[in-house]
Amino acid sequence: MPPKKTRKKRHRKFDRDKVERAVRLLLAGIGERPDREGLVATPRRVADFYEEILSGMGVDPGEYLAPLATDYSQDVVIVKNIGFVSMCEHHMLPFIGKVHVGYVPEDGRLVGVSKIVRAVDAVAGRLQIQERMTVELADALDSKLRPAGVLVLIEAEHLCMSIRGVKKPGSLMVTSEARGILREPERQALVLSSFSR
Repeated sequence: MPPKKTRKKRHRKFDRDKVERAVRLLLAGIGERPDREGLVATPRRVADFYEEILSGMGVDPGEYLAPLATDYSQDVVIVKNIGFVSMCEHHMLPFIGKVHVGYVPEDGRLVGVSKIVRAVDAVAGRLQIQERMTVELADALDSKLRPAGVLVLIEAEHLCMSIRGVKKPGSLMVTSEARGILREPERQALVLSSFSR
């Protein structure tokens, strides 16, 4: 009988008590009374939020990208408009957007669509910056699928720019990372044009 597959253990320690204490301290620090009726459950709710939004900490996105062996070929695979929410590590405010992925399979190595979505969730679910998130996703796809080419494009609105500082709601940041044959301008342009359709 073959050995049972196990997922790698996650090296994440979420300390709910510390988070709740920190929220109470923050509430007191801004001049609120943490024991006020409307705020009594706030530390628990905020801890729930952080545990959920940072669920990708310690998760290797590549663990979702085991290729499927197929006997057919594909010119390019495109998955676009994958919605995500991540947390900016500079201000601990969310940035919200869409990820578009294109890859050119090699030797019939494909991956299920939902697996790409899970990999996106893993890289988004941690304190992050968009530039690094783009590279981490491209790295995971490149190392696990070994495609002829990969292209990742992310567009997102950063609340640290929309609601504070320069206060420009609706502004989008766009980042991309290309590998292999999708670094070639003509091929890259074809994939990018399909992202915008």
